[in-house]
Amino acid sequence: MITRIRPATHGDLPQVMEIYAIARDFMRRTGNASQWIEGYPSTVYITEEIGAGHSFVCENQDGELVGTFCFMMGEDPTYKKIYEGEWLNSDPYGTVHRLASAGKEKGVAEACFRWCFEQCPNIRVDTHRDNRVMRQILDKLRFTRCGVIYVSNGTERLAYQKVV
Repeated sequence: MITRIRPATHGDLPQVMEIYAIARDFMRRTGNASQWIEGYPSTVYITEEIGAGHSFVCENQDGELVGTFCFMMGEDPTYKKIYEGEWLNSDPYGTVHRLASAGKEKGVAEACFRWCFEQCPNIRVDTHRDNRVMRQILDKLRFTRCGVIYVSNGTERLAYQKVV
C-alpha cells in the first residue's frame, strides 16, 4: 500500500533509476518495446528533474520506494499542438510523465494520480500507443483520450486529460 508521496532527493537516485529499469523491462514483456529505449530516462535527465523539483517517489508502509513519476504544473511545450482531436479545456493544468512502478505494490499509478489531482484538478498525460497497461489505467481512471501529440524526438503519443 502506498502511504506517502514525496519529492525525490538526489539520495533516491539509485533506487529511482532501478525502478525505471524494472519498468523498461516490464514494458518490453508486455508488448511495448519501442518506448523508453536507449536507457531513457537517463540518470542525467532524472538528476535535473530532481533538482527542478519535478521528480516524486512513492513509498510503501515500510518506507520502501515502490514508484516514481514526474509532475509539473504549467504549460508543456509538447502539448501546444494536438492532432486528431482537442484538449478538454485550456485552463491551467498539471502534467504527469514517466510514471513507473517497481512492481512490488498494487495501485502505484492510482496513488500517483490521486496525489496529482490533490495538487491540480486538471491533469494531462500522454502515453505510447503500444503501452496497453497505461492505456488501461487511464481508461479505468476515466481519463478522456483527446488526440495525438508528438514528443521532442518526433514520435507519436496518445494524449489524455481529466478534470475533477
